[in-house]
Amino acid sequence: MSALPKEFWTFFRQLAKNNNREWFHEHKAQYESFVKKPFAELTDALIDAIRDVDPQIQITSKEALFRIYRDVRFSKDKTPYTLHASAIISPFGRKSEGYPGFYIHASPGKSMIGGGAYMPDKEQLATLRSLIADDPAALHSLLKAKPFKKFYGELQGEKNKVLPAEFKDAAKTEPLIANKQFYYMTDVPDDVFSSPDTIKRLMQYYMAARPLNVYLQQAF
Repeated sequence: MSALPKEFWTFFRQLAKNNNREWFHEHKAQYESFVKKPFAELTDALIDAIRDVDPQIQITSKEALFRIYRDVRFSKDKTPYTLHASAIISPFGRKSEGYPGFYIHASPGKSMIGGGAYMPDKEQLATLRSLIADDPAALHSLLKAKPFKKFYGELQGEKNKVLPAEFKDAAKTEPLIANKQFYYMTDVPDDVFSSPDTIKRLMQYYMAARPLNVYLQQAF
């Protein structure tokens, strides 16, 4: 069984009201049993399903899962724990947040699914921009595909106000060249993660975005 139990959602609702180390320590056993373990099992089952389509995915949930502990060093929000469980499925897992992958995020009333190239470095970004400039229609055909439109709507990402000289003219006719991020993200109902056919439903989201991910991976 890969679906998340009702206690998963209850734990995060309670944590939202008690986001402190004392409460978390007192409820660590519930976290281990109802959050960490079932989310890892779901992620492993999803990785297995994705591997059938994409054999380069050879990671496990241990490499894909993000920690619940927040890095508060440079944040005004000093609450110590995230209010969600999340994972990134790619050949490199969470070690390469830039590589186009598949992101799952389960949080009561705020669950999301997404992916794409969220943090490309300077060289990868230049390659992506060259790909788009050479053939804008190739990218737009992927963005107009019915499955992608149905599940995600559109490509997202912040833009650079100042572009390298070699891309300025191309960006006048193709605004996506100005993007410094190329990702997709959509809100989903919590039951996507808690239904008997959870893996099947998650795979529908994965397959809808896979052609775009394959395109973006050319830059990495």
